Amino acid sequence: MKIAIIGSRGYPYVYSGYETFIAEVAPRLVQQGIEVHIYCHKNLFKEKPPIVNGVHLHYISSIKSKSLSQYTNSFLSTIHALFKNYDLLLYVNSANGIWGPLTKLFRKKTAINVDGLEWLRPKWKGLGAKVFYFSSKMATKWMNYIITDAEAMRQIYLQQFNTDSTVIAYGANIRYSNNISLINKWSLEKDEYYLIVGRLIPDNNAVLIIEEFIQSNSLKKLVVVGDVPYNDSYAGHVKAIKDNRLLFTGYVKNQDELAELYHNCFAYFHGHEYGGTNPTLLKALAYGCCPIALDTIFSREVLNNEQYGLYFTKEKENIKNLIHSIELNNDKIKTIKEKSRNRIIENYTWEKITEQYVNLIKNAINKTHS
Repeated sequence: MKIAIIGSRGYPYVYSGYETFIAEVAPRLVQQGIEVHIYCHKNLFKEKPPIVNGVHLHYISSIKSKSLSQYTNSFLSTIHALFKNYDLLLYVNSANGIWGPLTKLFRKKTAINVDGLEWLRPKWKGLGAKVFYFSSKMATKWMNYIITDAEAMRQIYLQQFNTDSTVIAYGANIRYSNNISLINKWSLEKDEYYLIVGRLIPDNNAVLIIEEFIQSNSLKKLVVVGDVPYNDSYAGHVKAIKDNRLLFTGYVKNQDELAELYHNCFAYFHGHEYGGTNPTLLKALAYGCCPIALDTIFSREVLNNEQYGLYFTKEKENIKNLIHSIELNNDKIKTIKEKSRNRIIENYTWEKITEQYVNLIKNAINKTHS
């Protein structure tokens, strides 16, 4: 069995959910006897070994542009892959649905992980939103297997495109605190701060959370981890908000430091709005946090309604009142922290995710040769 993965930045480069997924699943697929080839953005890699951890790597050029780099890389990667003897082309990102007619013309078996509702994200207003919607629709028309990362996302694709899909979520690795002193660099103490982790983009709702927190009478801090890798007016606005309880760390690239920020926070705010199963929310559970999530169908699926988390809405003073309530009585916070990792063990281990991909790959290949 021989597969190619197209549409990420590459391996073992880790930037977002797609790269994390590939970093975790690709080596595990190799261990299952599957030959894995990953197409990488050539300009992101100083060193370009042909094989890492048994994974075959192909470095493909792209136009250096925020809007065109991924499209050009995926197009050139597709052209390269069409002339190789892969049993399955696995795409990530619904934007790559537009290559479906090409793969169908060359009779290549395909699967695509479509991820979230990209056409609804504020950053893709106008033409960008239409392109993502069109690409997602193309994927459902031309790709052999659609992969959604949540049952709620499967239902949306059924309603929007009349297309069923295979639900395979993301995963997370269980971790415990082993060096609390790592948070000392920010003058933080255990349970004396709330945490936000994510890119500073509108649909992650950092402004809403921060402004509501400022209106509260909490004596705790609010730590905001993340940024965007480009000049951006929204991110600049977020970072310009002033309050002596706010702490903006920017990116925290040291994974041990980031883990300790999760482990020792009072609660983790999750404002992501349009994704399916969000890797950051899974990490919060795996690291023993109590998530306080924006009330969406996706958050409720991951957190099993109220069993593994609390919720907030965009209604004025909702977050402020919630902060006051949980700080007066934090029993619910403690209970969720004690059991949060159980949710990962139940449903979101990388071993389970890998097994589901192995089954999909085998089914696809067997159908190809039947």
